[in-house]
Amino acid sequence: MGALASFARLIAAGWILVRADALAPREIDPILPVGPRALARALRIFSGPASRRGRAGERLARCLETLGPVAIKFGQFLATRADIFGGLFCEDLSRLKDRLAPFPTAEARAEIERGLGRPLSAIFASFEEPIAAASLAQAHRVTLLDGRPGAVKVLRPGIEARVARDGAALKLAGDIIGAWVPAARRLEPEALVATVLRTLQLELDLRLEAAGADELRVAMAADPYMRAPRVIWEGVAQRVLTLELAQGIALSDPLSLQQPGLDRRGLADNLVRAFLAQALDHGVFHADLHEGNLFVEAPAILTAVDFGIIGRLGPGERRYLAEILWGFLQRDYPRVAAIHFDAGYVRADQDRAAFAQALRAVGEPVFGRTATNLSMGRLLAQLFQITALFDMRLRPELVLLQKTMVTVEGVARVIDPDHDIWAAAEPVVRRWIARELSPVARARSLARDAFAAVAALARLAEREQEPPLLIPARNDTVTPLLAFACGVVVAALAFALTVLVR
Repeated sequence: MGALASFARLIAAGWILVRADALAPREIDPILPVGPRALARALRIFSGPASRRGRAGERLARCLETLGPVAIKFGQFLATRADIFGGLFCEDLSRLKDRLAPFPTAEARAEIERGLGRPLSAIFASFEEPIAAASLAQAHRVTLLDGRPGAVKVLRPGIEARVARDGAALKLAGDIIGAWVPAARRLEPEALVATVLRTLQLELDLRLEAAGADELRVAMAADPYMRAPRVIWEGVAQRVLTLELAQGIALSDPLSLQQPGLDRRGLADNLVRAFLAQALDHGVFHADLHEGNLFVEAPAILTAVDFGIIGRLGPGERRYLAEILWGFLQRDYPRVAAIHFDAGYVRADQDRAAFAQALRAVGEPVFGRTATNLSMGRLLAQLFQITALFDMRLRPELVLLQKTMVTVEGVARVIDPDHDIWAAAEPVVRRWIARELSPVARARSLARDAFAAVAALARLAEREQEPPLLIPARNDTVTPLLAFACGVVVAALAFALTVLVR
């Protein structure tokens, strides 16, 4: 019965997409083989008035909004794949909104009291009507007992069951596409669906969002570029999240950019630098920095909210991002190529010189254009497209990074149409390069590697001295001891080098 219900939901969703010409839109006819093209044209017989409004991405976004939270989340993930669908299509999808009518305040109060296990009066001095409602949750303005203004987010009643039902239908769709549509396999539909559903499951536990909000608040505090509200931990449960109220005016409100004394250029600079500082310096970044999640105060103060989507970068990915941006800024394409090979993103059997040549094809057109037309996000998108020719497999966190960068650029240029994204980024990238690639940093890295090698050799020596089962014990301990001694010497030299260079 579950499979039949999922199939029925797929049929209903397919009908909505066909009516809007969003299932096999007319825009892709030129790239379809003869058979699929004929089928797509036959389906358009059933299209309605919605099929004539907007581009393919805009029509699909409207359909996904209609289909609910799982479909919206799926569309948001499709928007990260500019390397497959193209920049304009993904830009249209990235504008997906999930604003819905709020559910009754009485239900919200009951959900909060049930989640926190005590009456609202024990936590809040006042509790107001909803100020925002999305597909998963809604928010209410509150006053804390100590007089501070706050906001409490509460999940919709029954949302977990709906996500489970719609998720099963989406999983069935991914399995069908993966099995029967070879052209779609590059998108890895089964893996994409699994990622979407996993993300939704995480978003349905607001304790995790609270932890992410607190982690990002600490990271943001290291620089003056952006801030985040403080978590009110006594108001946090699986279905409830309470934060201090964000100060300022939401950037989605046109009045936000008309505040007296507002420094538009400084505000746009702060947005770009905040994102890059989070990603490079801390390896964690707010991955949903659209206008609705940003609040503005004069002269150039930004506050971020909604921490449901957080991106993470390991040390290797952070180094990759910083060095490729720096390499493009310096127009050092052999160095950028070497970074890709050293990081293992491109296989060693590929031609380095040819790869550097391909990188030049990406970079040189950029430097022939004015600063206001330079897009760092689109540079990365083109880079990912070209590297696919060299069998480079992108890690998911890099795709999310590129998607967020495109969003940040778009918002920065809404704030300041003449904004120079590269000039804004340069101080943060230069700071990272100076800190992580200086002689002192290299010496410290060598020392860490040496001490790690010593520890590994010590463990190896201990294991070799333990007799395996049913095998006579070996008396030869000279080799591990020599190796251990060599490791100690290397570590000592590295430590001395660190001290001398400091």
